[in-house]
Amino acid sequence: GPSAPAGGNGSGGGNRSLLPARYPPASGSNEDVQIGVLFASKAMLQLLVNPLSGTLIDRVGYEAPLLAGLAVLFLSTATFAFAENYATLFAARSLQGLGSAFADTAGIALIADRYAEEPARSRALGTALACISFGSLAAPPFGGVLYEFAGKRVPFLVLACVCLLDGLLLLVLAPPGGTGARANMPVGTPIHRLMIDPYIAVVAGALATCNIPLAFLEPTIANWMKDSMGASEWEVGLTWLPAFFPHVLGVYVTVQLAAAYPHLQWFYGALGMAIIGASSCLVPACRNFGQVIIPLCGICFGIALVDTALLPTLAFLVDVRHVSVYGSVYAIADISYCVAYALGPIVAGQIVHTMGFAQLNLGMGLANVLYAPVLLFLKNVCQMKPSHSERNILLEEGPKGLYDTIKMEERKG
Repeated sequence: GPSAPAGGNGSGGGNRSLLPARYPPASGSNEDVQIGVLFASKAMLQLLVNPLSGTLIDRVGYEAPLLAGLAVLFLSTATFAFAENYATLFAARSLQGLGSAFADTAGIALIADRYAEEPARSRALGTALACISFGSLAAPPFGGVLYEFAGKRVPFLVLACVCLLDGLLLLVLAPPGGTGARANMPVGTPIHRLMIDPYIAVVAGALATCNIPLAFLEPTIANWMKDSMGASEWEVGLTWLPAFFPHVLGVYVTVQLAAAYPHLQWFYGALGMAIIGASSCLVPACRNFGQVIIPLCGICFGIALVDTALLPTLAFLVDVRHVSVYGSVYAIADISYCVAYALGPIVAGQIVHTMGFAQLNLGMGLANVLYAPVLLFLKNVCQMKPSHSERNILLEEGPKGLYDTIKMEERKG
């Protein structure tokens, strides 16, 4: 209809993008189902591509896949601006998943590689998470205002220009193949071996579980607010924006605590999941716009604790248990996000329809509260000692005898 609002949704550590809702649905089809499938298509393709992108990143380095991902995102966003039918929208949305599978994974892995020591790594990853949060939570009001006053193409053209600028900055600051450093990097651990590592599996499960409330609420909370409290369009559009500030606060608090007490990373994650669980259960009890903001802020604060504590933990686990190459392990993290955001647009509405909005929130809250104690499994991770690959031994240890000296010279040759 002519008054339908623009909304945003998507996948993986804040990859939600704006979707204009004024396209006429195909004749005889269910518009809600179409939009749900359209939202989920990005996460679904990203879920399929991530194992391949992680392996490729481990083989060729971080910069080239990041640049390729930005190029694909530029193309898909520009396609959105000029799309006039559902098939084109679906193709553009799926193409976003392909670009994100490379850009998201390579970007986070590049940060983990460049900032190898704590607390610098947690601080750098926390900064990235804060930027992801800003893009995710500011998108609906940003896109809605531009869409209302400048037309449907302008929001997408602005975002396409951002992708283009980001790619140009990457070429200036970290040109792919410019340093030749990739030739000296070891071969990364295959992604299937990382997936069966019990510590990495626990972290991946926590990342998926903590993002389920956000993924499931985004496509359902607008209708619930209109039905239960008569929320206006501007209230629906601004629902998630206040949550940006507690998210940034959560990132800052976790980075500071991790610097002072690095052995308690598991506890920060468990505390975040408990806060998410309690906040999810409070959402159905809200009766006006001001009240609903409070549990949503709690959810985003908890997600900040979990992400900021556990993303550096993934890099540390790779350092101490495998080889210090990060493409595959952060592809696993992206897969965790995608599981939540692929299910959200399709499953959440069905749960609300069959069981009710309150039951959906109680279930999500219970899942987070029950998973929090599982992070106790990570309690002794900080006591692990780094594994030394042959590359590290060659760089860090000198020859200890004639035989070692001869072997060192052979390896150098």
